[in-house]
Amino acid sequence: MTGSRISADRLADLLKRTGNAHHAAYKATDGTDPEWANWYSGHLQTLLGDGLGRPITRSEIVYLLCKAQMQQAADGSTEAWPLYYANLILDDTNS
Repeated sequence: MTGSRISADRLADLLKRTGNAHHAAYKATDGTDPEWANWYSGHLQTLLGDGLGRPITRSEIVYLLCKAQMQQAADGSTEAWPLYYANLILDDTNS
């Protein structure tokens, strides 16, 4: 198993930057995009590079983003979404 080369804080920053880019791209709809995870996956995959210590597919990123969204809602967590998602992604990709 290869460990991540990226910290949760750095990954959270990349997630936030991706969210801002997505919102700008969908400004006309105020960021509304039912397929947001697909858009995020392409953008995030480019930003990540080898930061996870292994290649990651866009499909895996979509899965992890959707899983994080559903889990945070189910947990009722008030943690900022980028850090919550980053921790889940790192936990899942390091196991």
